[in-house]
Amino acid sequence: MTVRSIDDRRRTVLKLTGAAGATLLAGCLGAGEETEPEPEGEDDDATRDDEEDEERELNPDLSYTAPPEIVDLNAQGGETVLRAVPARHTLVGEEASTGPIELPEVWAWQADDGEPSVPGPIYRVGEGSEVELTFSNTEHRTPHTVHVHAVGKEWMDDGAPTTTGYQVGGGEEHTYRLAADVPGTHFYHCHFDTSTHLDMGMYGIFRVDPEGYEPPDREYFLTLRDWDDRLHRRVAGEDVEFSQRERNSNRYTINGRCAPYTLHPEEGSPLLVESGERVRVHLVNAGYEAHPFHTHGHRFRVIEKDGSPIPEEAQYEEDVVNVAPAERYTIEFEADSDPGLYPAHCHKVNHVMNGETYPGGMLTAIVYEEVLETGEFEDVMALAGAHHGD
Repeated sequence: MTVRSIDDRRRTVLKLTGAAGATLLAGCLGAGEETEPEPEGEDDDATRDDEEDEERELNPDLSYTAPPEIVDLNAQGGETVLRAVPARHTLVGEEASTGPIELPEVWAWQADDGEPSVPGPIYRVGEGSEVELTFSNTEHRTPHTVHVHAVGKEWMDDGAPTTTGYQVGGGEEHTYRLAADVPGTHFYHCHFDTSTHLDMGMYGIFRVDPEGYEPPDREYFLTLRDWDDRLHRRVAGEDVEFSQRERNSNRYTINGRCAPYTLHPEEGSPLLVESGERVRVHLVNAGYEAHPFHTHGHRFRVIEKDGSPIPEEAQYEEDVVNVAPAERYTIEFEADSDPGLYPAHCHKVNHVMNGETYPGGMLTAIVYEEVLETGEFEDVMALAGAHHGD
């Protein structure tokens, strides 16, 4: 069975989702921390409204990013055009619990005729193919490059200007010729002024399927990321101090979204499964901090690390894998638990928060299709801002 697209997931879930009353999630998926409510006066509400209005006024002409799409390079003859596009980025949608939360400016990747996204498009290609990736820097004033981990390329196509002396300036383009000679899940990003450009959202997944690849029943790509939103506010024009040397992450995402928006069937990345299926998840850390990724109710095996397959005799069952910056792990598990909703999240608990609110941040869930008509699932969809008819 092949990878299910975002549209397929949307149809499956939204068909079965009705309007739901908001209740707190249980455990990581609900029953939030019980705290004494603080009294709010009219001044508090006005201050919050003013802050939200000020955030929306930053770069109002920028369009919003879309969820990342899978680009089949073999279907395109191995050719693609990539652009860098300034955009606004939603971390939590307006209708979701704790929303809206956004980054007022990111620098998104846009492939071919697709929409700009953070993470960028997921490039997929078969082993042995040749790829011509043309970076056309027509949408941005700043120089950029494209650096792809692991795969073969000539020196001047490495995308590292510190050692090549070459970057793609505004109004210029360059074609990177890449060999899909290292099967596995890889990472690409801008390598010009990396501390800023990577932090602005210029990263994505480059997947090389090995010859004779046997797809599982379900397959997902998850990019983990930590953010300091002061950088994005400063770039957008807000008067805020920021230094990479004093960077302090305050937002944590999976595929560019914070929980509960990660659970939205269209905008987020819920891991939909059916009982008995074999599920494969490709994990990439595009951030600064390590993230111990934990699955509830399911033990998995690591079958790939940075593209290298793990021999079967070296695999073992586990439920936490620590993903360091730029590392890639591919994990696989059987959907053999009691059908339900099971959190999958970073186990640094402060990474599973939106500000002072828990749960949030770097959390999604394994969701069995058998429970899509339950009240518990409807409650989760209400928190994620996904209502019938969306």
